[in-house]
Amino acid sequence: MYLKTKILLAAICAVAVASVYAAQPILTEIGRDLGVAPDALGWLVSVGQLGYLVGLVVLVPLGDRLDRRRLIAFHLGLVGIGMIVVAAAPMAWAAYAGLAFSGLFAVVVQTTVAYAAAVSDPAERGRNLGFVTSGVVVGILGSRLIAGALTDIWGWRSVYISLALLAVILGTMALLALPSDARRPARPYTELVSGLGRLLSDPVFVSRGAIAFFLFASFGTLWSGMALPLTSAPWHLTETQIGLFGLAGLTGALGAVRAGHWADAGKANRVTGLALLALVASWALIGQLPWSLTMVIVGIVVLDFAVQAAHVSNQHILTVLHPDRVSTAIGGYMIFYSLGSAVGAATTTLAFSTSGWTGSVVLGAAFAAAGLAAWALGTLSVRDTRRGESEPARASR
Repeated sequence: MYLKTKILLAAICAVAVASVYAAQPILTEIGRDLGVAPDALGWLVSVGQLGYLVGLVVLVPLGDRLDRRRLIAFHLGLVGIGMIVVAAAPMAWAAYAGLAFSGLFAVVVQTTVAYAAAVSDPAERGRNLGFVTSGVVVGILGSRLIAGALTDIWGWRSVYISLALLAVILGTMALLALPSDARRPARPYTELVSGLGRLLSDPVFVSRGAIAFFLFASFGTLWSGMALPLTSAPWHLTETQIGLFGLAGLTGALGAVRAGHWADAGKANRVTGLALLALVASWALIGQLPWSLTMVIVGIVVLDFAVQAAHVSNQHILTVLHPDRVSTAIGGYMIFYSLGSAVGAATTTLAFSTSGWTGSVVLGAAFAAAGLAAWALGTLSVRDTRRGESEPARASR
């Protein structure tokens, strides 16, 4: 796959996921303008995540039936429409509707990942997945920085106008520039959706899903809870300063692009285990937040490296095992991801309110340890994929 193609696919992932997460750093400004009560501000993010969850079930399987290139362009256009609705919203209900609508079609991320896997040479699939999925982390963490800056200059609506323009531009580029996605004879849509349920009988899929759940629960525990202690004594950081911690996360996550090369070398399962060990260890550094921001920054780099490395390796394993239904397998896997992220975000604030930052750290480390246990149990069901073997043979190892 050409570098320009990988860059385009990564950019699509970044913009699509940013449409869901861009509200996080500017909730106060949106709420003040639209008259949203403080205790309801969280719904400005939650409705998009709920739409995303629905899209994983009803839309992502379409990638195994229709031309993924056209599907990517179409869904990006619909994300852009949702962003325009949010930008023009005169009151809260319109913003909620636009965010839910764009969240539904933001699952173009998974169609894009499936497309990258499908058009990749088997020997390069892992590194291509690593590059493309790095766009997801760029979208989640980068949107924290950009949304705050745009809001300070032009107001919060400029964030959604910008995202709408980017979505339309990238959709057009996808249609014109991406290589064709040759399809096999199409399966009935109902068969594809019901295939999500049948995947639950696959022990490898279940183990990768369980890892994803705990992996992103740990990730959500950090990024949804870290602002609470940083705005308090002894640091008293501003929202802009807190947003800069996203740069540390980007450094770690982008460094994990290398995980794709390791997966291509037949080490995907091993990399997942080592990454989960690193994830557990990262919380020892993050736990030093009351005394040392330097150690926290190092911990964030390690955590995001570990999360992205395990995530890329998991997806590589699933695309090898299910070459005939890549979109369905990735979509099903991402349901675990979404649920884990939501659980981490919801429980970290509760842990902080009862036990302070120590409670959040213990929670994040417990999620990481549970992911490591899920990996250990699932290792009996999955072996490292090996270069040069047929996919059934590799899957059986």
